[in-house]
Amino acid sequence: MGTFTEILRPTVERFETLFSSNTPEGVACLAEGLSDDVQEHAYWGGARDRIPLSQTSDLAPVGEPRVLTDGPHQRVQPHENICLIRSGQDWVATEGNERRMYLEGLEPVLRAGMNFLRDEGLQVGCFANRYMTVVDAAGRPLDKTFGMSWWASLAALEQWAESHPTHVAIFGAALNYLGALGPTAKLKLYHEVTVAAKDEQYFEYFNCHPATGLLRAVAGTGRK
Repeated sequence: MGTFTEILRPTVERFETLFSSNTPEGVACLAEGLSDDVQEHAYWGGARDRIPLSQTSDLAPVGEPRVLTDGPHQRVQPHENICLIRSGQDWVATEGNERRMYLEGLEPVLRAGMNFLRDEGLQVGCFANRYMTVVDAAGRPLDKTFGMSWWASLAALEQWAESHPTHVAIFGAALNYLGALGPTAKLKLYHEVTVAAKDEQYFEYFNCHPATGLLRAVAGTGRK
């Protein structure tokens, strides 16, 4: 059995988070409250514009990830401006037709996109992707999921989101869902995007297979 740890500790200027409701998730739970509606929303490139550092930096990657191996123990030395997105769905409050619309219409399209990034993501700059189900304290699954993916750069994530067929399908299914329900929709969505400096990242793996997390970035390219 393998164990691993993947840690980011970004500064505020390298991070943004967005919600479709007033229910905080993730690091937003540490805040005293949420802002009013933001103008940097509902257009391609909005996530970049919400990251404060993007006002003075193009957030382009510098260098390449490398791995240091000592027997079963491995550490990945990351590159500057690696990108992490965590994008979540909460359908706890949905009922009846809306729940059916999500589980039978939107979720399968989302899952297909997540599986593409997991299995073939390297070709579009996604190092690793996990589609996770949230569980309660007793380990029981909740009606909440999130995708968590590591990208070579924010630009690679943006390109996939804007033009790749798997995300175009997700976006279209979401628009159909929200367009049909309007303000009555009870589905809650959110995401967190980080573009981290090299010294804000730590990746360590013990006895893990070579496609675990950031190891996949190195295994897929032969970098050591």
